[in-house]
Amino acid sequence: MDPVEELRARGGVGRVRDLRAAGASQHALRRLKESGTITTVRQGWVALPDADPQLRGAAARGVVLSCVTAAKRHGLWVPERSPLHVAAPPHAARIEVPAKVVVHWAKPIVPRPPDATVDELANALVLVAQCQPYETALVIWESAMNKRLVDSAYLRAFELPPAARAVLERARPFADSGLETIFVSRLRWMNVRLLPQAWVVDRQVDLLIGERLVIQIDGATHTGAQRTSDIAHDAQLVLRGYHPLRFSYEQVMDRWHDVQAVIMEAVAQGKHLA
Repeated sequence: MDPVEELRARGGVGRVRDLRAAGASQHALRRLKESGTITTVRQGWVALPDADPQLRGAAARGVVLSCVTAAKRHGLWVPERSPLHVAAPPHAARIEVPAKVVVHWAKPIVPRPPDATVDELANALVLVAQCQPYETALVIWESAMNKRLVDSAYLRAFELPPAARAVLERARPFADSGLETIFVSRLRWMNVRLLPQAWVVDRQVDLLIGERLVIQIDGATHTGAQRTSDIAHDAQLVLRGYHPLRFSYEQVMDRWHDVQAVIMEAVAQGKHLA
């Protein structure tokens, strides 16, 4: 067994005990340390020089990456510019981390393996619900459901704290992006039918309001052939009596009042009705 390859498979960071259990000899590990191929980051833990800095830091401090940081590593939609979040053992006496790092101390709902550097998704989602604004938490939970990493039945099996139960009651797996979740969440008060990922004129649209008002949300990478195809589909929607409205990421996140005003006016004019 090659200890270096084994470490790479673990993200570049691992416990000496696990490497020994996988077949690495004490002599081989000592030689790798002497040559600088691996370094000790904490008692019982070693890392490659090019190991992921976040994983290396978590191992060095006895914490796991969690909350929004773990959610991002699980491939979920998270807000831009989120600080680093970690989870410490609930009974740890003291954890030394940089000032901007957010430390969570709550007991995990899923026990953390001793070799973990990234939290279990269920634990991360619970911390997201307790730590983040409701809308952000809803986006992340729906992202996890949409990617089929979790479902409501799985999450309901746990004894969830109140904040997590509140998010679970509203979370649905239909939104294809965080922007769609935000959009629907902010429009629920209008008391009109909101249908995410509706199939309209041979294609899915981001949101159908009522029967005829189509909302399309363009992400930051919405360019080239995708944009050309979407413009062509908008034309087909208009020809068939639909009313497409297209908004950008910046509009939804930074100028929501303007977006909402346009939608309110469209609904007031009956654009959503057949």
